[in-house]
Amino acid sequence: MYEPKSFDDLKVNDRVSLSKTITEADGALYIAATGDFGPVHVDEVYAGATRFGRRLAPGIMVAGLCTSILTSELVGTIGVSVEDRFWFTGPVFYGDTLTFDVWIAEQHDETRTIIWEASARNESGLEVLKARASLKFPRRKPS
Repeated sequence: MYEPKSFDDLKVNDRVSLSKTITEADGALYIAATGDFGPVHVDEVYAGATRFGRRLAPGIMVAGLCTSILTSELVGTIGVSVEDRFWFTGPVFYGDTLTFDVWIAEQHDETRTIIWEASARNESGLEVLKARASLKFPRRKPS
């Protein structure tokens, strides 16, 4: 967990899968830290009148779990994020257990960049998040 890995340690199709239940505490900590007090996240009455019928967990919080899994379980701590794209393809409710699949889709030796992708599904198998992003690794030190 959180091991430094070099660019050369990684390979296309390296993959990790991890499940996590999204809790009220997760949401409360995220919302307090970011100030994202959108009513769909915090107001049961407001959220009940939306097409979702109840409060949603913050999407960017869920996306952040992908990057955490990427760093802690797959690529290590040396690469630096240069671009992140997330698609919120389904609702995430407090109490949902999500399974995150994160993998290396491309590796570019000339720029020392990897492209990683991710998908998160809830316990019913509905995909709720897709991601595609890039990490850049430092150049090798001269010998």
